Amino acid sequence: MLFEFDLIIVGAGGAGLYAALEAGKAARTAVISKLYPQRSHTGAAQGGIGAALGNVDEDKPDWHAFDTVKGGDYLVDQQAAVILAEEAVQAVYDLENRGLPFSRTPEGRIDQRKFGGHTRNYGEAPVHRSCYAADRTGHMILQTLYQQCIKNDVSFFDEFHVVDVIMDGTKITGLIVFELSSGEVHIFKSKAVLFATGGFGRMFKITSNAYANTGDGPAVLARAGIPLMDMEFFQFHPTGIRGMGILITEGVRGEGGVLKNRDGERFMERYAPTLLDLAPRDMVSRAIMTEISERRGINGDGELDDYVLLDASHLGAEIVEAKIPDIADFCRTYLAIDPVKEPMPVQPTAHYAMGGIPTDVNGRVTTGKVLYEGLYAAGECACVSVHGANRLGTNSLVDLIVFGRRAGKHAAGFVKSADFGHIPEGIEQKWLDRVHILKTRKGNGPGNYYKQMQDIMMRGIGVYREESGMAEAVEGIKNLREEHKTVRVQDPGKNFNTQVLSILELENLLDLSLHTAAAALNRKESRGAHSRNDFQQRDDKNWLKHTLTLVRDGGVEIDYSPVDISRWEPKPRKY
Repeated sequence: MLFEFDLIIVGAGGAGLYAALEAGKAARTAVISKLYPQRSHTGAAQGGIGAALGNVDEDKPDWHAFDTVKGGDYLVDQQAAVILAEEAVQAVYDLENRGLPFSRTPEGRIDQRKFGGHTRNYGEAPVHRSCYAADRTGHMILQTLYQQCIKNDVSFFDEFHVVDVIMDGTKITGLIVFELSSGEVHIFKSKAVLFATGGFGRMFKITSNAYANTGDGPAVLARAGIPLMDMEFFQFHPTGIRGMGILITEGVRGEGGVLKNRDGERFMERYAPTLLDLAPRDMVSRAIMTEISERRGINGDGELDDYVLLDASHLGAEIVEAKIPDIADFCRTYLAIDPVKEPMPVQPTAHYAMGGIPTDVNGRVTTGKVLYEGLYAAGECACVSVHGANRLGTNSLVDLIVFGRRAGKHAAGFVKSADFGHIPEGIEQKWLDRVHILKTRKGNGPGNYYKQMQDIMMRGIGVYREESGMAEAVEGIKNLREEHKTVRVQDPGKNFNTQVLSILELENLLDLSLHTAAAALNRKESRGAHSRNDFQQRDDKNWLKHTLTLVRDGGVEIDYSPVDISRWEPKPRKY
């Protein structure tokens, strides 16, 4: 079946929904999502959205932009950071006006809490900058935007999975889409396409990411020959629930929670004497892993399943129940631990991709050398680059709203004067044939490959990295990609065949794992979330540049693009 829209948005999280709201005012807009929109991963964001409102402390957007650049270890494109910080203020008020129920100060203003890496006066001291709705901020954003989209008659295609793009040179003309309910393959013709498909943390064994976070947008575009940017930088959030990866928001530490080792010591005093537990995430994750490796973790054998404690019991029941109610419920449900009375066991969890589809500040996909006509991306799947080597907490939601809005507005303007491109006859047949082959060839199911991939990535591309482990990861992923070509579907049914979806998702994750591992092996320095034991210092002379990776013929081609350092010269990160 053929569908035709001016603009198609792939993904129904915060970035996709905000883009749809903006674009839908002027263009025939459709949103394609493999999930029901309210199940998108934006709903899992807990702690808040950063904006220099100044409701609790004096604050300025310029301070927010500086913290973003410094937190990203100076790999951030600085004009993009300025846009992020300046437009965050109005974005929060827009969300409030659309009905988002923010937590309030006694005076009725939007309340704000402290968050890791956010400071006043260019690093002087922590600042209250995170606007929040208890610990359900992402969920509230998702609900608010989806309700507004329904109100404004945005078209939704739920449980449709994009499997390929249709390109005419560097111009996008449409999409090939697999409908989960029927097993049919459809063509979506459009003047422009915006990808907002989220992250790809499921490549790791311990992750905060939902099972749906399989990097569909970046993987599809990479196979179409579009390079991906800065894939070596993957953030490990320091406080995931031990063994499960479910996030315990930074907001717990923002409210006064403290990290402790097996001796009851507040160990962040050694690593970040000024910001302590509210240092940037990469620093806190490394501190936790150092405590574990030096046998000051719980268990004490220095293994990856060791953990430390996050203690919020001194805050009192009233604060815990009012400010972090969902976290308290998670711990009671999954750990049989009441955070009002006892500390929570935590360890770093794979959390956020700083890299992805390269874009400009209007969401247009571009490598700097090539601009792809009509193609946009926003949110975690995109790389503006506004997070650099390490994203600050709360900036994920700011990114979704600010750049989702900008991309939607720009795309709506683009389609006004654009024409539909050419769709080759019978192009969907190759995908129908592929599904048939998946169901009829000999081979095993995808389960074992999934586990092997996650183990390889966790061992070789984790918090700490070194040459031999990364080289093994590259070769291991290459071998898995070859073996995966024999995977087959054991369920012959058409309707809601989740095995077909799982195999397509695993293919995407294997491709992105190779991009990530190869880019990490290539970068011979430590910067932000990329921390090498064999190259422990940041090397601005040789490595202050973005990485571009392209998988071709089973190998990875690497190129580079410059970093915008027009506002602040790189300096050592001290907290």
